[in-house]
Amino acid sequence: MKLEDFEIISGENEHQSASFEKTDKTIDYTTSKKLSFLDILSITQGLNIISEFFDVNAAATVSNTGVCAVALGKSLQEALIFAIDSNPIDYMNSKVIVSAEVDSDVAKLLKQASIIVAPKFTKNAIEYFEAHDICYVTINTPLKDYKKHLVAETITTPMGTLIQSPNLGELNKDNFKVVSKLKPTVEQIEDAVFAWKVAKHVKSQAIVIAKDLKTSSIAQGLQTSFVEHALNYACEKAKDAILASDMPLTIHDINAAAQCRIGLIIVPSASNEIVSTADKLNIAVITTGLTNILT
Repeated sequence: MKLEDFEIISGENEHQSASFEKTDKTIDYTTSKKLSFLDILSITQGLNIISEFFDVNAAATVSNTGVCAVALGKSLQEALIFAIDSNPIDYMNSKVIVSAEVDSDVAKLLKQASIIVAPKFTKNAIEYFEAHDICYVTINTPLKDYKKHLVAETITTPMGTLIQSPNLGELNKDNFKVVSKLKPTVEQIEDAVFAWKVAKHVKSQAIVIAKDLKTSSIAQGLQTSFVEHALNYACEKAKDAILASDMPLTIHDINAAAQCRIGLIIVPSASNEIVSTADKLNIAVITTGLTNILT
């Protein structure tokens, strides 16, 4: 390891020290300011999601490693507006990760963010960020190649070191199945795939409610009532929306979804009882055969 590849950074808490090591798997990027332990984790969380949508205009907001909102749009500006509108409170001082070049118009929407991450910035956008003391990070590695840089997850515990291969699970025609009597529309399937990709990268237990390729609610890391929590936040935006879960749902969850008029549910698996209940409540169900537990 070269000395320049080893860096001392601020830890998760003030009383903790931390270091940062670059390897041959590290993506190529530049940053206008030194990044902290939490900054790097948050940016990585956002890049994991944005890399799923590298070929379209996508925006994600992340706060303290928690994904707040994700949206796609006809333009980057539209995607960003959708993401901010989805969760305006947590957008404040968040990390914003986008898939396309940031120009001055987009930059002006990001005044309340703490860090902006993008493949490219125009000169005017950089001048705006520097004038407002906002950190910007340029990802030089093409986002389409991002997954090639994913490495085994390593967690060191007092009991030993855990090593796990990266989650490269993808939906395909063999595991993506419509199991309900009600068949989804093309638009619902597009939203379901979008919501599933977001849920794949948020902390379990994960519920993502989305419609028109933008999230309206993300619940993660909750042990109880996580479905109801997501539905309550989405409120009227749950009508005809997609509910994606990284875990199988219960009858109670299906009933709660029906009360909020969810149109389609996408889950790893569903029992006959769950499918029968969804059929009675006129909810379409898609199973993926893939769980995506994220600690």
